Amino acid sequence: MRIATWNCNSVRSRAERAVGVLQRHDLDVLALQETKCKDAQFPLQVFEDAGYEVAFHGLNQWNGVAIVSRVGLADVEIGFEGMPRWGEPDAVAEARAIGATCAGVRIWSLYIPNGRSLEDRHYAYKLDWLASLRDTAAGWLAADPAAQVCLMGDWNVAPRDEDVWDPGFFVGKTHVSAPERAAFQAVVDAGFADVVRPHTEGQFTYWDYTQLRFPKKQGMRIDFALASPTLAARVDGAAIDREERKGKGASDHAPVLVSLSD
Repeated sequence: MRIATWNCNSVRSRAERAVGVLQRHDLDVLALQETKCKDAQFPLQVFEDAGYEVAFHGLNQWNGVAIVSRVGLADVEIGFEGMPRWGEPDAVAEARAIGATCAGVRIWSLYIPNGRSLEDRHYAYKLDWLASLRDTAAGWLAADPAAQVCLMGDWNVAPRDEDVWDPGFFVGKTHVSAPERAAFQAVVDAGFADVVRPHTEGQFTYWDYTQLRFPKKQGMRIDFALASPTLAARVDGAAIDREERKGKGASDHAPVLVSLSD
């Protein structure tokens, strides 16, 4: 079984590229983030014509998540228990999480809040969001230690200094702060292993569109697949599709791929 995650940065703009990723890597499941469209605008037909089912959730031109599968989509769930809300005057649950069971694996497509700046209220929202995810995910494993769960997506956290092109550049910025890194590590400590890093040391998953970051190799590793113990034991390979970041109309993120044994 082959699964992947990709922040496509607008599924309407990159539906054909997403299908290309699915076909090029012979994927069974692809978790998408930042789809940037309402449900009525999702380009479902493009994926169905390629032989895939899709579960998706989008509220407006921001955020948005989806799961594309050719091995079934069961028990689709929008958001997770305790997921924080955002906005004024009426806070809402943003389109940042969707889960579905695909061939026995519980896939979650996650788009963690950016945080904006260390002084912004969005930063506190981000930390609350990660803490709630940790608590809920730990509960899943407590209820079923053998559960096969993969938390995939754009985490907007670079957990280590080597996950950014220049640690000095990021001093005082989000994505690398101690509280964010601790929040990410708390999910790992709850039993979810980073199953991609051992196969992709020194590689990034995101390069900003500005300042020629991609050709200068000035990237970040912020996209991850964290697997429960039973699922992690099945991982026999992983990769980052850096080629997808190239060319006209590319997303600023690269797909992250995971191969599972039977």
